[in-house]
Amino acid sequence: MDRKKHWEDIYQSKNTAEVSWFQSSPTTSLQFVKEFKLPLSARIIDVGGGDSFMVDRLLEMGYRNITVLDISETAIKKAQQRLGEKADTVKWIVADAAGFQPTETYDFWHDRAAFHFLTEKQEISNYVDTISSYVKPGGYLVLGTFSEQGPTKCSGIEIKQYSENTMTSLLTDFFNKIRCISVDHKTPFNTLQNFIFCSFRRLAV
Repeated sequence: MDRKKHWEDIYQSKNTAEVSWFQSSPTTSLQFVKEFKLPLSARIIDVGGGDSFMVDRLLEMGYRNITVLDISETAIKKAQQRLGEKADTVKWIVADAAGFQPTETYDFWHDRAAFHFLTEKQEISNYVDTISSYVKPGGYLVLGTFSEQGPTKCSGIEIKQYSENTMTSLLTDFFNKIRCISVDHKTPFNTLQNFIFCSFRRLAV
């Protein structure tokens, strides 16, 4: 499957609020941001952020060093149009998370529902290597994926489910787990999807 084409087709054919992952406000993710007490100068990346409202809310909170990455150029353009002139203050990257090679390090790496689309061992390994190298020592990581009680597919694509144990075991060499929570996401179609969100702190070198 051409993963990029798949997502371009999705975002070209559906409006923002017509996709199952839509949130008017990413409440769970923002709770972690507040918990970490990140300074407003913190370097933040939202992986798979595309047309998400995470960037809107971070800008409203005063954060000024934000990067948004998505495989879909269409998704990013939608977010840019929505933000207007504010979009010029954000760094936008069109790339597949599976092969993304950052050019800077981050204080906070956020990924809601991108990581679980990586189902091949090598892709998962590459991603873990990347976050282990590009989250600063002492920096934070939040991963949100479908749980073992959640869906097995999204947008017609098979995903990889995670539990607290399976997610933590991938990262134990470089991160300390802070906490994991189970969250039911209510889709625009009034169905529930169970997510697990885990937060971590990068070990000092």
